[in-house]
Amino acid sequence: MARVAKLSRIPAMSAVAISIQFLALCIALIFSTPNAAAEKCTYSTWAWSPEEGRAVDHAEIIKPRSELAAEERHPDLPCTICAEDHRIIALSNGAEVTVCKAVADDLEVALNAALRAEFPINEIVGYRVGRTKGVLDESGRRTQYSHHSFGLAIDINSSVNGLYENCAQFSPRCRLLRGGEWRPGAPGAITPETPVYGAITAMGWRWGGELPGRQKDFMHFSPMGD
Repeated sequence: MARVAKLSRIPAMSAVAISIQFLALCIALIFSTPNAAAEKCTYSTWAWSPEEGRAVDHAEIIKPRSELAAEERHPDLPCTICAEDHRIIALSNGAEVTVCKAVADDLEVALNAALRAEFPINEIVGYRVGRTKGVLDESGRRTQYSHHSFGLAIDINSSVNGLYENCAQFSPRCRLLRGGEWRPGAPGAITPETPVYGAITAMGWRWGGELPGRQKDFMHFSPMGD
């Protein structure tokens, strides 16, 4: 009888041991497996066609972060073109803009300071992925991602702060490419005297209205101004 009792306990003890081992394995997997969301990169992109005057080759990208190419990572700041690396800034006037998390706090302070100084921010655009810079490829498309693609540029009040070419110095000869006519003194127009200029350039960013060369982008701010 003692022998039978001893044998009957063996399966029960084995089941407990197996359960403990299985639980330990599950815990190990939880703590050793990287967060799936953190390892994913998603974004919508396109390329600019100067000949057609529009965005083309639209695509939705989902890929592991480990497969990001050098062109998808900013060379100097911890910003990529992945949507997961950006956050929305909510301004005190109810406007919202998405930018790279690395600069979001500073931009939020600067933009709200401009609003407190009664500079109107009626339109604002930040993060948007697209190839709008660089040489043209064989299909006539731009080949490099813009600063907007990394959440490191904002456009403010484009309806009164246009983008111009043939504009080494602003004059009636400048040709408007996008947005509305730049009208210094109009509500929302940016000049070096406006609060928004002072607040954002204090971060170390530059204004597109002071770009060297033949292009002036009066709505635009970024680390390099372009």
